[in-house]
Amino acid sequence: MTNETHPARWVAYDPGMARYLDLHPVDPQPRLIAQTVALLEEGGLIAYPTDSGYALGARLGSQEAKDRIARIRHLDDRHHYTLVCRDFAQLGQFVHLDNSVFRAVKAATPGPYTFILPATKEVPRRLLHPRKKTVGVRIPDSRLVQALLAEVGEPLLTSTLILPGQTEPMTDGWQVKEELDHVVDAVLETGECGSEPTTVVDFSDGGAEVLRVGAGDPARFTD
Repeated sequence: MTNETHPARWVAYDPGMARYLDLHPVDPQPRLIAQTVALLEEGGLIAYPTDSGYALGARLGSQEAKDRIARIRHLDDRHHYTLVCRDFAQLGQFVHLDNSVFRAVKAATPGPYTFILPATKEVPRRLLHPRKKTVGVRIPDSRLVQALLAEVGEPLLTSTLILPGQTEPMTDGWQVKEELDHVVDAVLETGECGSEPTTVVDFSDGGAEVLRVGAGDPARFTD
């Protein structure tokens, strides 16, 4: 492997070797969930499996973790970060939805979709798209993610783990640990992980615009 092929391994942060936590896909062990949440509360950055590939996750208030995500993925200020929410009620606290958008989004969750929507004042300004004042939101179909969010008590700041130069998210926990061992604090493994990124739908201008076709069927938003 070379620096040019996998630049994420050489970002300027080295917290030591990442913890590798093997969790049950249906009933994640409370002890390991608690360890993960403790890392997040300390401002840590985790790599975790979802229904649409691996993602990088952190607490909303961790500026350092957000900066680390940007360095790993080579993101600019125009990138839409995603708030991974526990349920639809929580999602509704962080974005504005009119009646038609409410129905469309609710019908597609939980699932492999990310929705771009106008943010409420609950979203820290530094997480907003600088021009549109929008943010991404989603509710994954994952018992692990649900268990994490139940303990964290708020959405996770998240970005799909697609390395620079790649077009698909990482899907294997051991490979994630090999690639990102010194730039994340923990890698979670359940043996179950989606292989396609989310389908991204932008509702920020009222209508539905499919920005990326992924694991979720885009037809429900284009018919």
